[in-house]
Amino acid sequence: MYNLLVVDDEPKIREVIKEYADFSGYSVTEAADGMSAIGLCKLNDYDLIIMDIMMPKLDGYSAVKEIKKIKDIPVIMLSARGEEYDKLFGFELGIDDYVVKPFSPKELMARANAILTRKQNASKLQNAVMTFDGLEVNFAARTVSVDGERVDLTPKEYELLFYLIQNKNIALSRDKLLSDIWGYDFFGDDRTIDTHIKNLRNNLGPYRNFIVTLRGVGYKFEYEEK
Repeated sequence: MYNLLVVDDEPKIREVIKEYADFSGYSVTEAADGMSAIGLCKLNDYDLIIMDIMMPKLDGYSAVKEIKKIKDIPVIMLSARGEEYDKLFGFELGIDDYVVKPFSPKELMARANAILTRKQNASKLQNAVMTFDGLEVNFAARTVSVDGERVDLTPKEYELLFYLIQNKNIALSRDKLLSDIWGYDFFGDDRTIDTHIKNLRNNLGPYRNFIVTLRGVGYKFEYEEK
């Protein structure tokens, strides 16, 4: 059974999410503000957090930032604001998905299930260390080194690189990358992927060309064993 933390200052929204989460087999804990959420995360372990942005005492963005300092818990952000800037800001903080209110509870739970499935699949490679010339990816430690030097990636950049490597030499469309990395039916556009690919390539330095652009399609991680 997965442990879910639902954080929203509106009791009715928490109630609806809890109802659908209970039906999906989750154990649900509720919090009405960001400060309470941080306190709960210090005391308990959760598999997933569903977090509203606009809340009293401490907003969702600030709460996620503090929680990420103590535990790496997947987060779905809820907001009445659907601007791309708000979504990208959330992803830079390390959230896994962004859902705009009003939302479908069924879709929300589908997104939650997709995130947890990806996390479970990723754990299968948790002890793997893969090397591509001077590029080393340690999946257990979630670290990336370029010619022996550690490089700092955002959580989404790491997930993107992990996914590309996991599907090495396979063409991946932008839509598939959005769906599988950003979540179930994420309402983003090509710029979301392209921006993260650009930043990831910059971090990979001399090995940036391992990520190949497929014009009109998407991207792939291309590497042939020597």
